[in-house]
Amino acid sequence: MVYFQRLRRYQLLLLAPLFFMASCSPARKVMKAPIKEEGADFLFAKLKEKELKFDWFSAKFSAEYSNKGKENSFNGQIRIRKDSLIWISLTPMLGIEAVRLMISQDSVKMINRLNDTYFVGDYEYVNKFLNTNIDFDLLQAFLLGNDLQFYENGKFRASIDRGEYKLSTGERHKLKKFVRSQEENLKIFIQNIWLDPVNFKITHADVKEIRRDNIRLESTYDGFEQLDDQLFPRKMTYTVWADNTIRVKADFSKMTLNIPLQFPFKIPASYQRVK
Repeated sequence: MVYFQRLRRYQLLLLAPLFFMASCSPARKVMKAPIKEEGADFLFAKLKEKELKFDWFSAKFSAEYSNKGKENSFNGQIRIRKDSLIWISLTPMLGIEAVRLMISQDSVKMINRLNDTYFVGDYEYVNKFLNTNIDFDLLQAFLLGNDLQFYENGKFRASIDRGEYKLSTGERHKLKKFVRSQEENLKIFIQNIWLDPVNFKITHADVKEIRRDNIRLESTYDGFEQLDDQLFPRKMTYTVWADNTIRVKADFSKMTLNIPLQFPFKIPASYQRVK
């Protein structure tokens, strides 16, 4: 009797993976159906349909920053006028603003109140310093969990990866009407986008750089909440994989859409310009 009980137990253990695979296969078939019938174009259209639509965006956030084994925590505010301006204020836990940033389509400005300095430059300087090829559109997309606005859609490949849809493309060039002379080489060699199979929001995105094989920009999005009848990820992680890894984890709160905003940015006369 004991022998047959043990035999039955072993049979159940052997059959369990088969039951699991059988239970998973219908869901996988459902996920495969739109790819098989309509291809990557269907997923890309759903991505565009579900991404955040806005003219103005503002939020508060708390963040953790790590670089070369050092970690810092800070609070901040972010304000965005779509395709025009990104304004960020960073405040350490003491509650006094330390850094203010103003980013436009062609310039990057920063006030550093910790050492009474300021910086005014363009993306060419910033990208030489970081050895990257970031532009306004890429930054805006990563901050909000949207796709790139002013790049060719390219030829995406669709697949299923760990229970999510995945879109991959080899190259996306910036649309010619948005290319400035110094940006002629702005292109993304490899881009991967993962989509939630239910709400089609981007959960993870990465772009492989552009000038050096060992640089990659990556973002993840989680904790989706309703924001004016749209879904917005409250938790985000941004990672720059380079010679040293830079990671920022942000938790957003008090998000608002389409309320006109001010972007105050006045450099004190006593501050020294950093070159």
